Amino acid sequence: MKSGINPASRRKATPSLLRKMLIQKELLLMTAPLITLVIVFNYMPLYGWIMAFQDYKVVKGVSGSPFVGFDKFVQLFQDDQFFLVLRNTLVMGFLNLIAGFIGAIVLALALNEVRVKWFKRSVQTITYIPHFVSWVVVANIAHMFLSPDGGLLNILLQKIGIIDQPFYFMAKSHWFWPIHTFLSFWKEVGWSSIIYLAVLSGINPDLFEAADVDGAGKLKKMWHISIPGLMPTAIILLTLSVGWIIQSGYESQFLLGNPIVLDYSEVLDLYALRYSFQIGDYSIGAAISIFKSVVSILMVLSINYLAKRTGSGRLI
Repeated sequence: MKSGINPASRRKATPSLLRKMLIQKELLLMTAPLITLVIVFNYMPLYGWIMAFQDYKVVKGVSGSPFVGFDKFVQLFQDDQFFLVLRNTLVMGFLNLIAGFIGAIVLALALNEVRVKWFKRSVQTITYIPHFVSWVVVANIAHMFLSPDGGLLNILLQKIGIIDQPFYFMAKSHWFWPIHTFLSFWKEVGWSSIIYLAVLSGINPDLFEAADVDGAGKLKKMWHISIPGLMPTAIILLTLSVGWIIQSGYESQFLLGNPIVLDYSEVLDLYALRYSFQIGDYSIGAAISIFKSVVSILMVLSINYLAKRTGSGRLI
């Protein structure tokens, strides 16, 4: 049986792109400033990537510096120190990701089971506050707490009898990764749990009531209802977070580190800053920026592909 709708009238019934833009002009105008900011601060600086393919000199500028092709990348990959800082960046990134991802889910699940409102709100506030504290303050607290000269942890360990002499935690290279991971976890776990709490609050309460009728306890309801309800959102957030593993920044490592633990605290951003401002080779810094961006994109696409293959939540 043929449809009675004329194809021409069907095309007329479908609004064109221009008509849609005119209908939604207010929304487009609202997003224009944000799009402008993204273009100015995220896309226009990509012009500086040209330096990675030049022997860049400040006095000559981008237009006057000679092109050297991929020589800077070859120089970068031939430097043993580069692979050392790459190891540090990836290890600290993965440790922060695993601790933060699991910790946020566990905290959200635990808070979701609390029925005393004032206690729940108090715990939420206490765990949220560190997110707004500067890394400068966090690093100073850590140095004071772990200091061998009157540090609280050393005093407690000496009184308990675990150690006889003060122990300088921040001067032990193998202690840097656990300390950094713990401080990052303490600072961000409460803030990261907000989205998971919102997802848990949106789960159909009828599912929990049905589980109560079947005699399921809290752990079984958590395992069979809460966690499956969180998984699609958790996979998406994990995919987004993976892209930031190699983009770990430098503030925390710079403030917590010292020359004694440099082999464990130096990351790619600090390495690029050292090359750019101490050695004066800005091209290496640009090459590192390109390398980080390419690796981040590949990691996100890989996790997204795995999520797609397993049928979990994905970005595209």
